[in-house]
This record gives sequence, structure tokens and C-alpha cells, in this order.
Amino acid sequence: MKLILPVAGKGERLKPYTLILPKCLLPVAGKPILNWIIESAQQLPITETLFITGYKSECIESHLQKQNWGQTRIIQQKDPQGLAQAIQLCLPYLTDDEPVLIILGDTLFKADLNDLKKSDTNILMTLKVENPERFGVAIKNEAGEITKLVEKPKEFVSNEALVGLYYIKDVAALKKAINTIISEDKRTKGEYQLTDALQLMIENGIQFKTQNIDQWLDCGLKETLLETNATLISENDNSNKNQYPDTQVIAPCYIGKGVKITSSQIGPNVSIGDNCQIENCNLQNSIVWENASLKDSTHHNDILADEVRAG
Repeated sequence: MKLILPVAGKGERLKPYTLILPKCLLPVAGKPILNWIIESAQQLPITETLFITGYKSECIESHLQKQNWGQTRIIQQKDPQGLAQAIQLCLPYLTDDEPVLIILGDTLFKADLNDLKKSDTNILMTLKVENPERFGVAIKNEAGEITKLVEKPKEFVSNEALVGLYYIKDVAALKKAINTIISEDKRTKGEYQLTDALQLMIENGIQFKTQNIDQWLDCGLKETLLETNATLISENDNSNKNQYPDTQVIAPCYIGKGVKITSSQIGPNVSIGDNCQIENCNLQNSIVWENASLKDSTHHNDILADEVRAG
């Protein structure tokens, strides 16, 4: 199975942090978003991971050199014109007899992907939501097959929202559909959309089904990134691992390696990157990037990095 991770976006809604790092490398609960995604797919027989980069590609390339993620390939999307165009850049490296899993580079989720190993059809991962008008949704027939994909429906047609995970068994059909919408210049909102290619596959008789995930964790805004941080920390709490002088640590928290804390109150829901120095601070519901230095300050609901303050 090939894994494709589109990570070319600029992350406009997360400025100023994405002026320093691409969105996929922003830290959450002690790891970059990208690391959480890769770990979620480790249970699968991935033969190669293709990273579609663009904005701050050099940062992603440098990060990959420090990881041990098996066979990887970097493909640059120099003139971004939509997700379908990004996937088209990967087509020369795909074979018709090996399935493909596409995971959007800002999609954190909780799901058991093991069923994909034995799936005999294409799968679009979904989550049942209360406000489907905000999402792309899948409409199914009585047999559970997807009949149509609708982007942000104004009237209720389905509550199964697409979450950015696409398992494609019929790779040849995917190639044909993507090449068709691009050669015919079929754009939606000015871009070549992957959902348009998938819809064309459905119209051509290719079978798709849905599989529900357990949880979808949003990283698109500062507020939702902090919420995701709190959720992940609650399952990876290490607040009792070390004691710090004159400091109260309120669980759950994640505290990295080489961190020095004195005369502070930390937590709840705080993640601190490696090699930080914190003195006389009060931190709650916040993310502190690695190597940051904080002194005599209070931060609630914040993301803290020396580079941001310096900028």
C-alpha cells in the first residue's frame, strides 16, 4: 500500500505560527502533527510514503531526514491548483495493482485502519456530524454504497462528513478520473478538487463505501489546535514523571526532555517541548514549542515560541 500525504498548504489561519513552520510540523501534545499522522498509519503495510510539499518544503525535507519512516519520496507542488492536481503529481509513482491511502496533512483522527488491509473496495472515511452543512458529505444507497458526494449541502442529504482519509483500491480508475477533470479543466471554486474526481469514478460505476472513524481532531485554528492538544495530552499524560523545584504540575500535561521548570504552576492541558526553560510562570491550556524560554509571565490558551515573540 502506498501512502500519500498532501502537506503543501500555507496554513493561513494559523499565522503567525505558520510563518515559522509549515502547518503539518506544528507541535501538538509533544509531537508535530505530521508525526501523529504517520504513527496512526503504522499498522498498515506501507511500502512507500509520498509527501506532496510546497510551502516551506525545506522544513519538511529537513524533518524527514531525522525520522525513520521507511521508503519516502518528496514531490513538490510548485503551482498549487487543488488537491486533485497534487495527487496527479504522484500518479507516475503509483501502480494499478497496489492500493493507495491518502491522508490530508492536517487530519488527526482516531480510527482502526486494520480493516483496510482486507478491503475489496474503495473506502472514504467519514464521521457522523450534527452540522453537515459545513462539510463535504457522502450519500449512500440501501446497500451502503456511495452514490454521490455533496460539498456543504444547503439542505440535509447526509450527516456522514468526509474527514480527509481516502482509501483507493481502483488506482487505474483514480488516475483516469484525475487526468480527465484536469484535461477538461473542470474546476470547483477555481481548483481541481479530489472530490470531483471521486464523483466521476462513482458515476463511472466504481464502488465506494464509507467507514466511520471514532474521532476527528481539528488542527485548523489556534483554538481547535489547543483543543486537540488537550485531547491528546489526556491520553499521553506524563505530568508525574519528574519533580520540579517549587512548582505545581496539574495533570494532564506533557513535558518534554531536558525541560527545566522552577517556581511555576503548570497545567492543566499544557504541552512543553524539549529543552525549554520556564521560571516563575503560570501556564494553562497552552502549547510551548521546544527550546522556548519563559520567565515571569502568565499564559492561558496560548501557543508560545521564541520565534513568534522575536518576530
